[in-house]
Amino acid sequence: MNAAGAGKSSANGRLRTLWRFLYLSGVALAVSCWIQSDQLLAAQGARQFKAGAATGNITPWLGISLAGALHDRRAEHIHDELNARCLVLDDGATRLAIVVVDNTIVSQQLWREIKQLTHQRTGIPVEHMLMSATHTHSAPALVKANQMEPDQDYLRLLKVKIADGVQLAINHLAPARIGWGVGQVPEFVFNRRWKMKPGTIVHNPLGGFDQVVMHPPAGSPDLLEPAGPVDPDVSFVAVESLEGRPIALLANYSLHYVGVPAGHVSADYFGAFADHMERLLEVQRQDPPLVGILSNGTSGDVGWRNLRRTLPKADRYHWVDRIAAVVAAEVFRVHQTLEYQDWVSLDVINAELELGVRLPSPGEVERAQRIVDQTEYPLKISPGNRNQALKQYFALETTLLSQYPETLTRPLQVVRMGDLAILAIPNEVFAETGLELKQKSPFGSTFTISLAGGRSYLPPPRHHPLGGFETWRGEHSYLEVQAERKVVGKLLEMLEALKSRRSENALGN
Repeated sequence: MNAAGAGKSSANGRLRTLWRFLYLSGVALAVSCWIQSDQLLAAQGARQFKAGAATGNITPWLGISLAGALHDRRAEHIHDELNARCLVLDDGATRLAIVVVDNTIVSQQLWREIKQLTHQRTGIPVEHMLMSATHTHSAPALVKANQMEPDQDYLRLLKVKIADGVQLAINHLAPARIGWGVGQVPEFVFNRRWKMKPGTIVHNPLGGFDQVVMHPPAGSPDLLEPAGPVDPDVSFVAVESLEGRPIALLANYSLHYVGVPAGHVSADYFGAFADHMERLLEVQRQDPPLVGILSNGTSGDVGWRNLRRTLPKADRYHWVDRIAAVVAAEVFRVHQTLEYQDWVSLDVINAELELGVRLPSPGEVERAQRIVDQTEYPLKISPGNRNQALKQYFALETTLLSQYPETLTRPLQVVRMGDLAILAIPNEVFAETGLELKQKSPFGSTFTISLAGGRSYLPPPRHHPLGGFETWRGEHSYLEVQAERKVVGKLLEMLEALKSRRSENALGN
C-alpha cells in the first residue's frame, strides 16, 4: 500500500473509532439518564415535590339502606365513621389525586360525576384522579342493585364530601419526600373458592351443578382444594414532610373484607388500619393529621378465614381489629427501613376498554320471567330458604341483565410515581390476576387497586366452567368470559407505554 492509501486507511480507522466512541458514549448517557431521570428532571426545573392529605367524613344517617347483601338491610347502629381518604401529589409539573372511599361499590357513572365536581373545585384534570372503593360491606348502597335503591340525598352528600376532601388535601400541600415498600401478611388471606370432592352436590341457581363453591362450611370433609392462589403482599406508599412529619400512607392488601354485625355502619378493617397506623407512628394529635389509607387489592376470590378448620367464636370486631393491627404492624416494620426520595416524577395513563356482556338467551329470559311473575319481591335470603330464594333472585337478575347492551366500555388506569406503578381496575379482581400483573410489570414495584369504578367480578377464563358465586351471571358478574385476559393485556400495554414515556422524557432532558 502506498503512503496516500495508508494515510487514508489510518484516517478511516480513526473515524470509525471516533464513531464507536460517540455511539457507546450515547448509549451510556441514555442509560445514565434513564436511571437518574427523576433527579435530572428535578434539577433542570428546580421542581419541588409536594404532598397533602385529608379526609371527607361520609358517615350516613340511621335508617339508610346498606349495601353488601343480596337483600335490603337498614342501618341501625354506627360503630365507626366512614371516610373518603384523599391524597394529592405534585411534582411541579403533574398533580395527581388518589381517593379511597369507605363503600362497597361506586358505579362508573357516579365516579364520573364525582370527578367532574372535584375538577371544577380543584382544577385537577379528571384523568389525573384515581378513585376507588374499599369494599366494606357495611356502608350505604350507592347503586340500584340487590333489591335496593340508593338514597339520593346521600349521593349528593357523598359527591360534595369527596370534593371537599381533595380540596382540603390541596390546602395541606407542603414540600415532601416519598418512599414505598412491600411487606407480607399471609396469615389472613385464603382463597374462598373451593373445589369440592366428586359427588358433592353444589347447586347453581341458574341451572346445573358447580365444581366450586364460595365460602363452603369451615372444616367440611368435602373440601378438596382451593381453586386459586392468594397474594400475601401488603404494598404501601409513604409521604412525609422534609422535617419527617408523616403526611399520608397509602397501603394495598388483597383481602376482600372482614364483616361486621348486620345493620352496623363500619369502615371494616380498612378504617381500623388507619387508626392503628396513627398509634404506631405516634401521631394521634398531629395537625394536620396523618391520613392512613388502605385500598383493596386483588381480592375477588380471597377471604380471611382458613376454611380447613373452624374458628373459635369471637365478636366480629375482634377480627376486624386483629387483622388491621397485624397488617399495620407489618407496614410499620417495613416503614422503618424506607429510603425516601425528595423528588420523583409523576405520570398517569388512561384507557377505555370495550368488553362483551354475557347476555341471557331469549329462552333463558322467558323461563326467568315465569319465575319472577310467581315471586313476591323483595326477597330475604336466609339459610332456611337459600336454594329456592337464590333461584328466584337470579331469575330477577336474568330479566334485568337482558336489558344490558351487548358491549360496555370500562376505564383502566395506571399511575406512576418514579419506578412504582399503581394499576386501577373497575372490578372485583382475582388474586391470580394481580400476581400476574406484578410479575410481568416492567416497573420495579407494582400493585393493583380494584373497585376503581363499576361493578362485576373479573374471573380468569378458567374459572367460568368451575362455577361458583363469582361466575354466576347477574348484575354482579356479567362480563364476557375472556374479559380478564383483555384487561390484563391492555394494562400490560399501558405499563410499557408509561415506561417508554419515562425513558423518552429522561433522554429529552
